[in-house]
Amino acid sequence: MARIENIVEYYDELFPVTESQKKFYAEETENLKKPVKYLRIGCGTGIFENYLAREGEDVTGIEPFKELADCANRQRRTPLMSIRFFQMTTLEMSRFLGKSFYNVISCLDDRIEMISDAVLLRKFFFDVKGLLSKDGKFIIKMINFDHFKETVEQLPEISNIRVKLKTKITTQADGSKSFSQEIETGNGRMCSVFENVKIYPLKKAEIIEFGKEAGFSDFTFYGDYDRKEFDSESLNLIAVLS
Repeated sequence: MARIENIVEYYDELFPVTESQKKFYAEETENLKKPVKYLRIGCGTGIFENYLAREGEDVTGIEPFKELADCANRQRRTPLMSIRFFQMTTLEMSRFLGKSFYNVISCLDDRIEMISDAVLLRKFFFDVKGLLSKDGKFIIKMINFDHFKETVEQLPEISNIRVKLKTKITTQADGSKSFSQEIETGNGRMCSVFENVKIYPLKKAEIIEFGKEAGFSDFTFYGDYDRKEFDSESLNLIAVLS
């Protein structure tokens, strides 16, 4: 069950655009012709996309949750920027978006795990490849499931002055995984965002496997946007596929 309306107000504070992220993307796209054509899958409120558009890039964001997609459209800074947002699922994107159009496609902030079936994940990688231009890049950022091995794992808390985000990963009896997420406001009120939502614990080996099946040939992995070397102890996984 999802209660997205409980997190919309705080989304930009919990998932801010960092200087490390800006630098990482600038380095990944420094050899691409401007404007770079970006697609963000699971764009949330579109804060990073607005930054890219202000830098002169051509930006598209898709978001399955109406509350977040509506917020992203409200936050468009000016109609003159080359930016657009659509409420759209990963199953719909290959039907409605331009084939071989995007230079960079991103799926960040653990959103890829919500594609909770291996068959659908394989299709997702094929669809991403079909939307990418020649020599385009696919960037993933997610938690590193090799790091978490307990039946119930409380992930590191994300917090700021106004709110705390608490996330729990649970392994079910059949081996499948689900996650629950809640926010704690400054006055101590707890609000559910996700409750026992099934996820797929995608790991590095499967990213390579699914990526190769879809036609990707180059895979680079980092532990964070500062390009820290990725290993089994990394809390996060950033993958760049091309």
